[in-house]
Amino acid sequence: MTATIKQEKEKHFPVLLDELISIISPHYGGTFIDCTLGHGGYSLKILEEKTNKVIAFDRDTEALKIANQLKLKFKNRFTFKNDKFSEIISLNNSEKKIKGIIFDLGYSSSQINDPNKGLSFNFEGKLNMKMGINNISAHETINNLDAKNLKNIFTYFGEETYAKLIVKKICQMRKEKNLLTEDLVQIINIVKKNKKKKIHNATKVFQALRIFVNQEISELINGLVNSFKVIPVGGIIAVVTFHSIEDKIVKYFFKNYSEKLNPSRYIPNSFKGDKLFKLIRKKPITPTFKEIKINPRSRSAKLRYAIKVSNQSDFSEFFKKFDYLLKVETLINKL
Repeated sequence: MTATIKQEKEKHFPVLLDELISIISPHYGGTFIDCTLGHGGYSLKILEEKTNKVIAFDRDTEALKIANQLKLKFKNRFTFKNDKFSEIISLNNSEKKIKGIIFDLGYSSSQINDPNKGLSFNFEGKLNMKMGINNISAHETINNLDAKNLKNIFTYFGEETYAKLIVKKICQMRKEKNLLTEDLVQIINIVKKNKKKKIHNATKVFQALRIFVNQEISELINGLVNSFKVIPVGGIIAVVTFHSIEDKIVKYFFKNYSEKLNPSRYIPNSFKGDKLFKLIRKKPITPTFKEIKINPRSRSAKLRYAIKVSNQSDFSEFFKKFDYLLKVETLINKL
């Protein structure tokens, strides 16, 4: 009975699966890139069509288990790269005839519920949050980074209103010992004890640490830019986000480059200011009530997509727009 309950808890639901599949239309056949393999829900659905191929990326070594299963079942129609999705640019020319690139920026239940990953505030022990190909953990960040820079991380990556007070308490307590997960949660609860909340007190701080440790901002920005460089005209890029910072970046990328661009003296002469994407819809697709009921974690998901219409590109404005976030990520060099 216990095993049955555990299985149900660990069941994975690919978010907005039907909506995403209808957008990329894999039933017409082609090669697709799944930038975040995870439990393989999207890849498996795409591979059901026998004329399709999938190239999948995932930095988490745990994804190797799923990748090996898919490789065994679909043989030479499935390829896996245990790497960051920004490395999509490394695909050789024979792999570049692709019809769609998909990103699911969420974390699976199994990742969140793995105490070794240290993503959840529900476990005790050493903070980690490294998802693979990392140098620095959340433990080193929380115990070694100075107050000013910790505050910047919580403010910009967690949008935490009480960042200053939380950091002050962290600096006081870490003089006595290295802080563990339960210590950080206790600090946050003390600071926010009388605050009305819809989410757990620690949610924003833990989000901020995870983004920082995994350099998720630069990874997303570079992933989007490199996806544009890899996919041919007519191909679709689709992204599922789960919090406002991710969505802001993706929304700007698609919206800004789907409008006629004004050439400036900073843009090479070869770039004529043509729009790069065609937007079918401006507003994101969100989960239905039925999906949220089955999978409550899908409630914050937003799906945006665009069709590439030009090979010309200059993304300096995109990087400049989010430079303030990219600068916060560089604080990792201080550790």
